[in-house]
Amino acid sequence: MHRSATRDSRCEYPAIGAAFMKGRLNLFQSAMLRWRDLHPYSAVHVVQIREPFDRARVESAIASQLAAAGLTGFSLDRARGRYEYRGGPAAVELEVLAGNGDRHTAIRTEIERQLNRPFPRDGAFVPFRFFAHDRGGEFGLGLAYDHFIAGGDSIVVLLNDIVGCYLGASMQRPKPNLYPVTFRPVFVRNAGRLVRGLHWLPRIAASCRRGMRPRYTDHADGYNAFEFVLLAAPAVSTVRVKAKALGVTFNDLLVAIILKALSRDLPEASRAGRRREVAVASIVNLRSECGYAAHEAFGQFLSSMRISHPLPDGITVEALARDVHRETTRFKRRKHYLQTLLAVQINGVVWWFLNTGQRQRFYAKAYPVLAGLTSLNVDALWESPTKNGTAPEYLRAVPTGPVAPLVVAATSSGNALALGLSYRRSAFTAPKVATIGSFVADCVCSLQ
Repeated sequence: MHRSATRDSRCEYPAIGAAFMKGRLNLFQSAMLRWRDLHPYSAVHVVQIREPFDRARVESAIASQLAAAGLTGFSLDRARGRYEYRGGPAAVELEVLAGNGDRHTAIRTEIERQLNRPFPRDGAFVPFRFFAHDRGGEFGLGLAYDHFIAGGDSIVVLLNDIVGCYLGASMQRPKPNLYPVTFRPVFVRNAGRLVRGLHWLPRIAASCRRGMRPRYTDHADGYNAFEFVLLAAPAVSTVRVKAKALGVTFNDLLVAIILKALSRDLPEASRAGRRREVAVASIVNLRSECGYAAHEAFGQFLSSMRISHPLPDGITVEALARDVHRETTRFKRRKHYLQTLLAVQINGVVWWFLNTGQRQRFYAKAYPVLAGLTSLNVDALWESPTKNGTAPEYLRAVPTGPVAPLVVAATSSGNALALGLSYRRSAFTAPKVATIGSFVADCVCSLQ
């Protein structure tokens, strides 16, 4: 492994007063910072580039695009919930992985390392780390980032620009808004819905009391292990066609498949007890609700929804998908993501009264989910630098945090489907996660 001679992730910019910082952290960003106090909360994207690797060109492309987007000179003031990009030259950290050996193992190992490697807690630092896996005629370019700064869609746009620059294309676009106003106008516009939907919070609390709790051998062990499964094209079309036939969404069908995968090895005692429902948390991207296209604003627009089901014996994936769809449709129509964000705010207040041990156990007790799902359609975001090009092979890894013991990052790119499975090693074994990944892959293949 070789490291380029560039600056460390902590910058040496002079301190700046928080009162003058332009950005204000939103509710979900603040939650991520709380989670990252327990364990690093870094996400990773890897894109395959069908060109020979040239380190100098890669570093130049990264530096020029970070500067062009204004994503340099980052500083965070946690105490006041403020941040700012101050500009200036880009500090690029690029590690080059040896190209010999198994590609799957090399990428998996580096992603896992990046998931567990912390960024500085506060102050001025670089929230991006890059790595490359050189395979001779092509290479994989990876980006690990402090997840609170951006959602996956913003990172796709950034990597798209870096790849285009590396390939010699002109990737000129207006500088994105680095300080987008996110949830406050949404709450104001939907104040009536927010108040009318408050009755939904006790229902979620009742569902949580019925939910099976994740089991950890050590709550203090936040280490994230990683595995991934690549399903070749036309895997995405296969899922979409089946979802349309069932009258559900792409995401609904994936949630159903994951629920079915989790149900296969549940002990009978769990099924018979009061906590007999299995829950999955699905990420909801509110970017369009906030009024921004992916290239217009760099930031975080996330909320989530909890989907719970008793999973009776013999239920099919198709029936499960329809049940999931009824629940997600109700959630979206009534805009229950407003109450979810309110709950995030309440959790933030409770958090400050808990010690470290209580924080590590908080979500397993109060908001039990056995897995999370985050879906991202790269095909809808990627602008190919070549005339007849398609979106490249693309893989993501998303941290589990203290909320879920397993998170599936489903990425659609080039009509292929990449499933990145991040998991707490204190809750799952590698063989168990491999079995879950294989089951999901087999389910997708059987949809044809």
